[in-house]
Amino acid sequence: IHTLALKLIRRFHDTNFKAEEIDSVMQTVLGETDSKVRRCLTYVKNFLVPALTATTDELTNTLSACDGHYVPPGPSGSMTRGMADILPTGRNFYSVDPRSVPSPASWRVGVALADSLLERYLNEEGKYPESLGIIIWATDTMKTKGDDIAEIFYLLGVKPVWEETSGRVTGVEVIPLEELKHPRIDVTIRMSGMFRDAFPNIVSLIDEAVALVSSLKEPLEQNYVAKHVEAEVKEMVANGFDVEQARQKACYRIFGDRPGAYGSGICEAIDSKNWKDQKDLSDIYVNWGCYAYDRKNYGVSVPEQFKLRLSKIDVTVKNQDSREYDILDGDDWYDAHGGMITAVKTLKGTAPRSFCGDSSDSDRVKNRSTDEETKYVFRSRLFNPKWIDSLKRHGYSGASDLSRTVDFVFGWDATVEVVEDWMYEKLAEKYVLDKDIQEWLKKVNPFALQNMVERFLEAIERGMWEATEEMKNQLQKLYLDVEGLLEGAGESK
Repeated sequence: IHTLALKLIRRFHDTNFKAEEIDSVMQTVLGETDSKVRRCLTYVKNFLVPALTATTDELTNTLSACDGHYVPPGPSGSMTRGMADILPTGRNFYSVDPRSVPSPASWRVGVALADSLLERYLNEEGKYPESLGIIIWATDTMKTKGDDIAEIFYLLGVKPVWEETSGRVTGVEVIPLEELKHPRIDVTIRMSGMFRDAFPNIVSLIDEAVALVSSLKEPLEQNYVAKHVEAEVKEMVANGFDVEQARQKACYRIFGDRPGAYGSGICEAIDSKNWKDQKDLSDIYVNWGCYAYDRKNYGVSVPEQFKLRLSKIDVTVKNQDSREYDILDGDDWYDAHGGMITAVKTLKGTAPRSFCGDSSDSDRVKNRSTDEETKYVFRSRLFNPKWIDSLKRHGYSGASDLSRTVDFVFGWDATVEVVEDWMYEKLAEKYVLDKDIQEWLKKVNPFALQNMVERFLEAIERGMWEATEEMKNQLQKLYLDVEGLLEGAGESK
C-alpha cells in the first residue's frame, strides 16, 4: 500500500498536481478510478501542496521576528501522526489546551498501548505486573494530546469524563473490573520538569484517579493500587503515623524534580565521569526525582517513599510517538528511562522488564523491549552507511552529531547494560577506525574523534566492553595520535 501510494503521488507530481489529471493518474497507477483516492488526491492538491510550498515562511518569519515584527500563530503537533493541519511551518506555534488532555483520539491510542504492554508481559511472565513505572514528557503530551496520560488512566482502570460542548476533561470515572478485563495496575510516574510546569491539572487528575482507585472495595488481587496502599498504611500506622497522614504518603505516585529544576542528573554524572557504579547513578536518580506532587503538595521531598515505589516496580515504559527520532538521538532518553531502570534494579535487586512503546502508527501500536529497541536503532541507523554519509555533508556539525551518538550509546549501556561487545566493536570499526571516516574527522572536527575514542576506552576500563587486546591497542594508539594532532594544532596558532 505504501509503495502504491508513493507511485500515485509521484505520478501526480509529474502532472504538476493538476486537478484535471487526477482520474488519469488513478487509471495509470491503479488501472481504475476510485472516489476515495480522488478525494485524497484532491486534498493533496488543495491543501498539502500549497501548505508545503509555504514552509519558506520559516526563514521569512524568523527574519521578521528578529526585526521585532508580528509572527502569525499556528497549531503544534506531529505530522507523522496525521496532523497536517500544523502546516505551513514557520508560525509561532501554540500548545494544546491542558484541560482537553487526554483527547478521545489519544484515549484510544493509550488503551492500545496498555493492552499491548500487558499482553506481552502476561505472555512472557505468566502474570500481570503489579507495579509499573512510566516516564512522561510535556512535548509528547503536546504532540499526541495525551497518549501517555490515557495509558496511565487505563492501567489504573479509570477513564476521562469529557464535557460535551468543550471537549475538556472534567474528571475521571471508574471502569468496572468486568469491563476492564485486567487488574488495576499500580502506576508510578516520573514526570519531566516541563510537564510539571505545563500540565499541573493533569497531575491533579492522576492524583484524583489514584485516590479513587485505592479506596475501591474490590478483591486486592484485582486492585494492586489498593493492595499496596492498604499494606503501607498499616505499616506506617504501626510506626506512629496517623491514618490520614499515612494514607497521603502511601498514595504518592507522581514524582519529579524539585520545583524549578529539570532533568534526572544521570547525564550530568556520566558526561563528567563523576560516578563509579550503578548504585551511584541510582542515588543520583533518587535525589533528583524524589519530589512528590499531588492536589495538596507541590514538590515535597520524600526520598524514602520514592525509593519504596521504585523498589516495587516490575516493568518500566517510555513511549515514543514518532520514528523521526529514537532512544539514541539524545541524552534525555537514558537520563529519564535509563535512570529509572538502573534505580529499580539497584533498589529491588533485580532488573525490571523495560519497554519502549511505539505509537508512530497509531493503528498498529507495539512495545519493544529496550534491548530490542537498541538493536533496532543500531541496525536501522547507527550502522547505516547512508546515515553516516549524510552526516559527512555537514562537516563540523555532522562530526559532533556522530560523537554525541557514541555518548548516548555509552549512557544507555551505563544505565541499562544493553550494548553487547559486538555492537561496541562494530561501532568503533565504523566510527573511528575506518580510514576514510578517520581522515574526515581529523580534518573537520578532531575533537569529535578524540571524544569517541575516549568513550570507547572508558567503556573498556569500566568493564562495559570486553574488547580484544588488539582493539584496545588500536584505540589507545589512535587516542595518542589525535592528542598529538590537537597539541600540534594549538602550537601552530
